[in-house]
Amino acid sequence: MAKKIVNDARIAKAGEVMTQFVFYIDSDKSVADAIKLMRAENLSSLIVNGKTPADPWGIITRKDVVTKIVAPGKDPEEVKVSEIESRPLVTVSPDLPVKDCAELMRAKGIRRVAVYDGKAIIGLLSNTDIFHVIKVE
Repeated sequence: MAKKIVNDARIAKAGEVMTQFVFYIDSDKSVADAIKLMRAENLSSLIVNGKTPADPWGIITRKDVVTKIVAPGKDPEEVKVSEIESRPLVTVSPDLPVKDCAELMRAKGIRRVAVYDGKAIIGLLSNTDIFHVIKVE
């Protein structure tokens, strides 16, 4: 049975497991704007648009808000998303096996990656998505 559990996670692809709904925010918006959007849409992260089309995407997460705004006592109205985002955004191909995505996330110390098809971000793959791939009986 252990082999079946491992195989489910190894053969699944990022594009099959990802969350398809992706929300974006501009880097010049306030962290308060990000919090409002995240609450309204029940999100744990937002993709951050670059200042120009050539700039890489970034990401802002609830953890960023807690550790970089709440803990040090900063005002989210006064801090820009660009000041606390992680950049560049780590991306994977939709065809990459979930096992390889999990290894990448472990190596980078991150909890989510964007799924990029070469033209656009088509989803986000989180550690929670990967967790739910594991079949147990």
